Amino acid sequence: MTKEKSPISMRINMLFFLVFLLFSLLILRLGIVQIVHGEDYQREIDRKDDITVNNPVPRGRIVDRNLAIIVDNEARKAITYTNEGHNQEEKLRIAENLAKLIDKKTDRVRLRDKKDFWIMKNPKLADKLITNQEKILVKQKKLSQQELYRLKLERITETDLNQLSEEDLEVLAIFRLLNLGSKFSPQIVKNEEVTPEEFALVSEHLEDLPGINTTIDWERSYRFDHTLRTVLGSVSSSEEGLPADQLNDFLSRGYTMNDRVGKSYLESQYEDVLHGREEKVVHITDKKGHLISTEVKDEGNRGKDLILSIDMELQQKVDQIIEKELWAAKNSPGTKLLDRAYVVLMDPFTGEVLSMSGRRLVKDEKTGERKMIDDALGTITTTYSVGSAVKGATILTGYKTGAIKPNTYFDDKGLKIKATPLKASYAYLGFLNEVDALKKSSNVYMFHTAIKIGNGQYEYNKPLNLESAAFETIRNSFASFGLGVRTGIDLPNEQSGYKGASRLPGYALDLVIGQYDTYSTMQLAQYVSAIANGGYRMQPRVVKEIFEPETSQEQIGTIYHEFEPNVLNTIDVKEEWLNRVQLGFKKALTEAGGTGVNFFGDAPYSPAGKTGTAEAFYDGPLRGNYGKVPPEVLNLSLVAYAPYKNPEVAMAVVVPWAYQGKKDHKANLKIGRKVMDAYFQHSRNR
Repeated sequence: MTKEKSPISMRINMLFFLVFLLFSLLILRLGIVQIVHGEDYQREIDRKDDITVNNPVPRGRIVDRNLAIIVDNEARKAITYTNEGHNQEEKLRIAENLAKLIDKKTDRVRLRDKKDFWIMKNPKLADKLITNQEKILVKQKKLSQQELYRLKLERITETDLNQLSEEDLEVLAIFRLLNLGSKFSPQIVKNEEVTPEEFALVSEHLEDLPGINTTIDWERSYRFDHTLRTVLGSVSSSEEGLPADQLNDFLSRGYTMNDRVGKSYLESQYEDVLHGREEKVVHITDKKGHLISTEVKDEGNRGKDLILSIDMELQQKVDQIIEKELWAAKNSPGTKLLDRAYVVLMDPFTGEVLSMSGRRLVKDEKTGERKMIDDALGTITTTYSVGSAVKGATILTGYKTGAIKPNTYFDDKGLKIKATPLKASYAYLGFLNEVDALKKSSNVYMFHTAIKIGNGQYEYNKPLNLESAAFETIRNSFASFGLGVRTGIDLPNEQSGYKGASRLPGYALDLVIGQYDTYSTMQLAQYVSAIANGGYRMQPRVVKEIFEPETSQEQIGTIYHEFEPNVLNTIDVKEEWLNRVQLGFKKALTEAGGTGVNFFGDAPYSPAGKTGTAEAFYDGPLRGNYGKVPPEVLNLSLVAYAPYKNPEVAMAVVVPWAYQGKKDHKANLKIGRKVMDAYFQHSRNR
């Protein structure tokens, strides 16, 4: 009889076989993992992240044409924070520890900052600001966490905020800065008035202050605080960081949120070269974001240096002259509205601006007294009716259009146009050619020229009809000199001026004597330079050269870029015509009967130029005090160059709203003579 196998035994065998099979599969899988994919998995375990951070370097310096430092970088003790992956609780603990070691101003702490901080410090009290019904709505997802937080903020009272002590506010001031910087990017916590004691204390406690470091930072130092200051511009602080309206642009160029950048004028215009090449630091972290090591990949270079065309010693002298004469003029009758004056000195052949000066009287908010401030920027951002200074352009426009020829004569007798007041010169000047018309500043000569340009015909007490195209003809010609258009100077926000809208014929007559459109002081300097240099409209420049940074702070490096003189256009006139205008300018300042001879007649440097007085309506800061009808004022101007042959310098002077009434203080001529004297004395002494 055959013995049958037990079913239990078979099942056990089957179970062992399955276990064996599973173990075999597991061993096979482990073998594949270790042998085939082992290296890949090990690399994943050991994975590290490289995070590259750009650290700021000192900005380039700004120096004058003689290499005198105007803007530099001042070394300052600083306390910085680098976020190495700290959470909010860790940052708060760091801020609390640091506040025990340093004093931190709290003036930048906002109301919202205080409310956020109060909630963080008092979570239970903050929860009590929410009703049970609102908590139910949150659970039902009918109220979001953001909306809930907003309700807490709205319900925090002033009494609640008063619970924050001065020590709390200091902690908050530090805490908000720790939150500003991006990961691994150093954030300035304090770089103003860091005392030696604070610097030492923080240095001693760095182990208890993760991410905090003591270092040397750089702040912009402006050597001449009251000279050319408006033109130099400014740089944002580390707390301000990148300007909001240019944020995306800067970020796309590799900047970080708390980088300091040029905010205005030269600092902004030349940001790309002043900013320098930032230090590149690679932070190596593990896959959890913990810092393993730091390596400097590129030490970077400070920004390149700007060499200005400005002569700061001369600039200061011009500022002092304007200031002295402006104060003196204010003591004259009828000068209640006088508050500013401008001067530009330019090399007529290169367009290099040697000095751009503006001074303005303002009320000191603290003392209530008047004080003088820098307004050099006003030479390009403000425009005025300048009067007869533009008559050189009028004569040359007359030549170009065939309205007049050299040695054309007109009677200076006033013009009576129907239904308008008599339009005349300041006195009857007789029969004049164009040279003497410039010398004596005849308005009537210019009126006749404008009428000829507009193909009109003057008859006593009859309507005057001119072609409306005369306005375009005159303005287009004036623009070739730089009048009424932007000069192209390498500074932002230059104004072109106001153009009168009416086409009534009488306004064309006002246009050619400088009493209709408005012009800037820089435009006048460009215009007179074109007359002085033989007919070339030169682009004005404030930056002459750019130099590579030098390791030594006391030296200038090698040249990076040199700006060549740039001819924007020619004024398209014959040499004979230009000679006639130059002669008229010379006679105006040096020959008996000339409008400027009493001030320039004895000048040893052979000047030539044209004075200007314009009847205008006041449109300054006190305009609101006079209702709909602003008071009438007289603007004073002067354009000049010297020497008459082979000129070295061109000058424009504008004194807006100079006076009311008949008592002319001649501030334009007084400033002009003293500035020209200062220039030639300065140039001869160098």
